[in-house]
Amino acid sequence: MTATNANIAHRIDKLPMTKTMWKVLFISGIGWLFDAMDQGMVAGVIASIGKDWVLSATQLGFLSSAGILGMILGAALSGLIADRVGRRTVIVSTLLIFSLGSALSGFSFNYGMLLVCRFITGFGLGGELPAASTLVSEFSPVKHRGRNVVILESFWAWGWIAAALVAYLAIPVLGWRAAFFIGAVPALFAAVLRFALPESPRYLAQSDRLEEAEALVSKMEHEAGRGGAGAAEKYVTSAIDPSLSARDNLSSAASSTPAAKHPSGMLHAFTGLWSRTHIRATCVVWVLWFGINFGYYGFVLWTPTLLAAQGFDLVKSFEFTFFMCLAQLPGYLAAALLIERLGRKPVLTIFFAGTALAAWLFGHAGSTAEVLGFGCLLYFFALGAWGCVYSYTPELYPTSVRGAGVGWAAAFGRIGAFIAPMIVPVIYSFFGSETGFAVVFTVLTVVLALVAVVVALFGIETKGKILP
Repeated sequence: MTATNANIAHRIDKLPMTKTMWKVLFISGIGWLFDAMDQGMVAGVIASIGKDWVLSATQLGFLSSAGILGMILGAALSGLIADRVGRRTVIVSTLLIFSLGSALSGFSFNYGMLLVCRFITGFGLGGELPAASTLVSEFSPVKHRGRNVVILESFWAWGWIAAALVAYLAIPVLGWRAAFFIGAVPALFAAVLRFALPESPRYLAQSDRLEEAEALVSKMEHEAGRGGAGAAEKYVTSAIDPSLSARDNLSSAASSTPAAKHPSGMLHAFTGLWSRTHIRATCVVWVLWFGINFGYYGFVLWTPTLLAAQGFDLVKSFEFTFFMCLAQLPGYLAAALLIERLGRKPVLTIFFAGTALAAWLFGHAGSTAEVLGFGCLLYFFALGAWGCVYSYTPELYPTSVRGAGVGWAAAFGRIGAFIAPMIVPVIYSFFGSETGFAVVFTVLTVVLALVAVVVALFGIETKGKILP
């Protein structure tokens, strides 16, 4: 027998975590880790590139911005494409693009070529992350969905830790080109691994590939020690209304997959995000993504430089970077534990408010101990907030436009990542070295606090929500 879209969703949500689900989470996490490695290592070699090619600060800024511009375009397009060709196809394709761009960056013979290569790398990276979080969300049972996506995001911390180790041990010996080559090899390996990824059963069902969806969900049911086809039969039988005719029941089942029957174009998918049904969710989630990107990239790229200007020599050391990276892990753990207990809205509000408070404390740190302590607190809350944002976004949209919803939110958020690194030095220079540092982090505090207020007032709770 075949399965309906509602049947597939119901059966997935009734399952515990199975071998297939863990495989999807782990393989997706490996790719996420290597994406983070690239970002971390590039941040560590920018200065070295500037010295070798005698680049100005403006040129180095454009080098960072090229990758972010690529991420904006990659996120926007990949989300739309993922709703038409599938999540797995987009994940594998963008990882290959990411790997190619990173490898070519290592072979760059001039500044212009490196700019183009970093754009290509950013395009792959920006496209892969929303598709991967959507896939994990759609595979996860309702009781584990939020936690699973936060766990996926936590691989980012391990990637930065790995990048810090590589930057400390390998880059001084092998040079900055080695960072790009090292970043390309594991990403290519992850792309090979991802050919083992199954497609999202929810996507298969809404695309009328019902036999494939049925086979995949039955496999997971057998892994959980359940009856597969028997479970499907039981659910479908109970879903039939005996008061209706057979024809009416068939019409009801068909209406559960409107996107499969009438696939939307890309423009229609985007405008649909602003329909009366989704406009509140879209507004809130775009504010979320912009705020977290603005806040995170506002401090992560410029903090070492600004702190060094303030006389804190500790920030130049490997130990400081390493401890900052370690602080991300308990942040993710706390978010993963709380998001299924308290709900999405309260946890998002808590972590954004905590990030705002930590940013203010960090901006007013007066000693090396305070810099390290408040810095770790800042990373704890900021990366926990990142995990919550990735978990929350896919839950706001139906399967037919989920990729587009996540992709466009991520793309809009990257605008914040693009402008924040340019605004920070302007603010610092305008107010001077004595007060500029505190003013920079006060601005970041205000932005993050406003996001917390928006979520608290207008956010939609999705804990326990069945994904349509």
